[in-house]
Amino acid sequence: MKTELVTTLKRQATKILAELHESKEPVLITEHGPPSACFIDVKDYALMQSRTSILEGIARGEKTIFENRTFSQAEAIDKMSKWLE
Repeated sequence: MKTELVTTLKRQATKILAELHESKEPVLITEHGPPSACFIDVKDYALMQSRTSILEGIARGEKTIFENRTFSQAEAIDKMSKWLE
């Protein structure tokens, strides 16, 4: 991951963004030493959001199983029958 100072970002934002789009390498912005922000390519961000959504769905499913809130196939068909007609 590339690291840039916030002052460098202020002075060279266009250059930093061009390098980001070309290399696809995230850019960590530091402010007075500690990390303050991270820039990533928009396509990479969308992919991360999609993956996060899938993982959250899996986690909800696992929680449902652990809480024993599941149905057999026949029960599910019966409960969903009003939407399946």
